[in-house]
Amino acid sequence: MDISRDPTVTEPLYPRPRMKRTDHMSLDGPWTMNGREIRVPFPPQAPLSGWQGEVPEEMVYERTFDLPENWTENGGRILLHFGAVDQEARVALNGTELGAHAGGYLPFTFDITEAARLRDNRLTVYARDTLSHRYPYGKQTKNPHGMWYTPVSGIWQTVWLEPVPAEHIVSLSAETDLDSVTLTVDAVGAAEASVLIDGLDPVICPVNVPTRIPIPSPRLWSPSDPYLYHFTVTLGRDRAESRFGLRTVGMETLPDGTERLTLNGEKLFLFGVLDQGYWPDGLFLPEDPSEYEKELDRAAALGINLIRKHIKIEPEAFYDACDRKGILVLQDMVNSGPYHYILDTVLPTVGFKYRPGFFPGSRRRRAFFEEHCLAAQDLLYNHPSVIGYTIFNEGWGQYDTSRIYRALKKNDPTRFLLSASGWFKGYQSDIEGEHIYFKEKILKRRKRPLLISECGGFTLDSGTKGTEHKTYGYGQTASPEELTARIEHMFDHMVLPSAENGLNGVVYTQLTDVEGEINGLYTYDRKTCKVIPGRIRALAERCSDTFLKALGKARAGEPPKI
Repeated sequence: MDISRDPTVTEPLYPRPRMKRTDHMSLDGPWTMNGREIRVPFPPQAPLSGWQGEVPEEMVYERTFDLPENWTENGGRILLHFGAVDQEARVALNGTELGAHAGGYLPFTFDITEAARLRDNRLTVYARDTLSHRYPYGKQTKNPHGMWYTPVSGIWQTVWLEPVPAEHIVSLSAETDLDSVTLTVDAVGAAEASVLIDGLDPVICPVNVPTRIPIPSPRLWSPSDPYLYHFTVTLGRDRAESRFGLRTVGMETLPDGTERLTLNGEKLFLFGVLDQGYWPDGLFLPEDPSEYEKELDRAAALGINLIRKHIKIEPEAFYDACDRKGILVLQDMVNSGPYHYILDTVLPTVGFKYRPGFFPGSRRRRAFFEEHCLAAQDLLYNHPSVIGYTIFNEGWGQYDTSRIYRALKKNDPTRFLLSASGWFKGYQSDIEGEHIYFKEKILKRRKRPLLISECGGFTLDSGTKGTEHKTYGYGQTASPEELTARIEHMFDHMVLPSAENGLNGVVYTQLTDVEGEINGLYTYDRKTCKVIPGRIRALAERCSDTFLKALGKARAGEPPKI
């Protein structure tokens, strides 16, 4: 059986699932940090790391390793990969400086060929984390409370080694439409590569030149059929496996001039949930990456077809699981810069909305944020589950919104952009996103596709606590029955009437409890579902039916209900 065609089959996880080679070696496991043992890849704040006591701002990680003897043959190269190190890292091998990296959410790589030896290699990572706001930092804070969580520091994703020939593939890019894929093979030392897609005849692709390959009898990727085509790229002695899904993200313009989102040219209602990506024992990571699939199964059991990944970029295993499970992803960029609770959240919630950009931060902060956004797009480009990006959330660090929209749209025109999720609109954006808490508001038809990109957040204290004693959310309930009924009431009085006016989707806050925030549909430990699943699934079906009926009327030129 081809596991790329069956989302129910679990395969061994590979650190980089969209460019998979046969040979690699993990460096996860016991390291020392500042002279004491720690378990990588978990951050020292996480119980799974084994670290005891305060976490210093300056961290020195060390470990030794041997290389397989065949890795040093035939003039090949040896690459050292880091999934992510928060916030700054400087890396040395056997006393030789390899380089540095800043920003805590993206992968980076060093060529260690000249510095490496066959036995007793000593790897040193000098990490520094001051929670500087000039770097993306998301929901991390030194004082966890409410919607702000325990920070992570140092190495928090996998570290691994990989041998490659002197002539080797550097990256693969797959852009799809409904009947073809355009592949770009970035490589060094060769002029062309051979590509073999799922039993088709091999195709020769010039290096660094986009090559369009027609797909006969195409089978499209969608939430109901997350079909993935498997392909292999061969360049000399180098060979890498990957996958792609045939799908498009677009817009339909209706007779009244308004627009709706489409997937493969078809309309669907986005029944989504906010997901912070925190875990009790590992913080930014589950203990086992296979937990990502289980998390998506928990979401799907409630009828959810969209995850809004909130102000965090996950290890690539998460997005690979979304590809295979057919769960769509609206990916937030990771905020940096100042957050002002009164200006950015409280006053806009009650109706006062200032023009953001009063506190843009330093030029260095802004430049880094934009580079980080572009790099995040490049990282996730080959994942069909990722259908859009949120640039700014509730005015947090917001500046030059339309200019940044144009830069990101040029870098990736295949997905939609939500420039400002919440309340600060009036900029270039593909869609609009409203945050609605503490009230029920029927939204009128808009020209651009409209999401309620945050709502609900009703609390239910199940007795499972995180790292603090306070409980945080947006309206208390006392039982699963009451929580479910409260959600149903919100949908009946806000979401469904808005869907009759063309609302394209909703994102409920949130999938799981997180530390002291108890407004999840599941408990923080994922052991208990806090709502009645069948009734939430029924809401998803009603939303879809209402949206599609309203769409049919709009196509016929009928006016909206309100």
